[in-house]
Amino acid sequence: MAEDIGERVRITADGLRDGSLIAAARARVGGDPSFLSDAAIEASLDAALTQHPRGEDVWLFGYGSLMWNPAMHFAESRPGRVRGWHRSYCLWAHMGRGTPEVPGLMLALDKGGSSAGLLFRFPAATARAELLLPWRREMFTGAYLARWVRVDCAGGSVMAASFVANHAHPRYAGRLDEAVIARSLAVATGSLGSCTEYLAHTLAVLRAHELTDRSLERLERMVAETVAAR
Repeated sequence: MAEDIGERVRITADGLRDGSLIAAARARVGGDPSFLSDAAIEASLDAALTQHPRGEDVWLFGYGSLMWNPAMHFAESRPGRVRGWHRSYCLWAHMGRGTPEVPGLMLALDKGGSSAGLLFRFPAATARAELLLPWRREMFTGAYLARWVRVDCAGGSVMAASFVANHAHPRYAGRLDEAVIARSLAVATGSLGSCTEYLAHTLAVLRAHELTDRSLERLERMVAETVAAR
């Protein structure tokens, strides 16, 4: 485990809106060429919105930390299940919840299966301004791609924006053995906190909404056993 992870950072709407969180992350790692510029992040959002009917409210699907720390203003949230994508610990984290010496793992949507999570609705009039916050949060490293996904929820289904794994990014880990994932989650920590906290918060939200993820539940048990053994 890294000896010094520096000051604890919290993701907030204000920090995303004024750009200070991204600026601090860029300063922490230097000139990483895979990081997107502010202009590129906004261009990605605008490109996504051109695929959405003008004047209609916009939905965003969250499956990890967006569920328990949204850091954005939305009109409503509701449980949903995305089809054709599953939640996967498939992105290495060298900052945030890991370090270059002891990398953590972060969740992303990857192809196949399904995944339960939360939908967030943004009124059309404020959608771009509010969506810019999660776009800055998730897209600036280049490890995620924005995609429209179909999500089943109460009353039918909706098309929602979400963030999926970028297979071309050097942080993409692919399909890892659960034992490898559990060992990483048990020890990795960074400026945003530990991977064990991230896992616990994610499962807590799912359980609060009576949603299940058997893979995460297995990892929770394996991580607890790994920590106890240490």
